[in-house]
Amino acid sequence: MSAALGHHFARPGNRFWPVLHLSGFTPRQLKPAEQRELLSYGLGLTNVVARATARSDELSADEYREGGRLLEEKVTLLRPTWLAVVGVTAYRSAFGDRHAKIGPQDRTIGGARVWALPNPSGLNAHWTAATMAEEYARLREAAA
Repeated sequence: MSAALGHHFARPGNRFWPVLHLSGFTPRQLKPAEQRELLSYGLGLTNVVARATARSDELSADEYREGGRLLEEKVTLLRPTWLAVVGVTAYRSAFGDRHAKIGPQDRTIGGARVWALPNPSGLNAHWTAATMAEEYARLREAAA
């Protein structure tokens, strides 16, 4: 659905936009079509792997590694202070860190500090919107 609409986290019921707001990153809950507004808050969105899939397990290890390489190039060029990767599995796969956990990481990527955030997909049901918002808020506070 996100690929069809051209907006990140566009599936109705995806918890990304509510969690982003609950965590204090945005003053109101944005709609996927308003994703460009994130730039005014100093935030940007991109994909680790550009190919659209229904589930992350449809992506190959090679796609993740290549996506990580391209993302590192992007981060080096754009020079953000922080890189947040939504989904610890995506982070592990893209950057070869099999033991990474949710939260701040010990490494930098392209000069940016790194934080792995929980994936807001409904498939990640053991994280509630409230507990995800707490983790996202930890990153917001660290970045302040």
